[in-house]
Amino acid sequence: MCPARFLFIVSKQAKARLKPALAAGNIDKTMAAPVTVIIAHDLEFYDKLPKLFPHVDAKAWFVGKPEFIRESAFRNSTLQGAYFMIAARALGLDCGPMSGFDNKKVDEIFLNGTPWRSNFLCNLGYGEPATLHPRSPRMDFKEACRIL
Repeated sequence: MCPARFLFIVSKQAKARLKPALAAGNIDKTMAAPVTVIIAHDLEFYDKLPKLFPHVDAKAWFVGKPEFIRESAFRNSTLQGAYFMIAARALGLDCGPMSGFDNKKVDEIFLNGTPWRSNFLCNLGYGEPATLHPRSPRMDFKEACRIL
């Protein structure tokens, strides 16, 4: 379905516009990052389905179903955002995904007048090894998984 849309925030002016939407704990690292990407989703993604999924009328699955559109766009843009980070990491970049921001403010500042809505942010760059936190603990398999 490809609902994800990516806005690459690189200029000082664009970063300054983003700053008021950030949670306090994310301001310094976001302002220092060379690139901050707004991973968004397009609520009119289904208009592209005749091109992307031509063997069936997939657009008809969504027309007039706003909740199904929102749910599908959000879920699939999240998956696309995860693939984006895997690709960035494969290129040697460090990624700092975050949800510590005001979506409504980001949408007003950067996406106003479009059918795009912000999902999450991701800082990209090369972290300083001395200041990077070690990997946090993870749950054991039995804590997070069940085999039925």
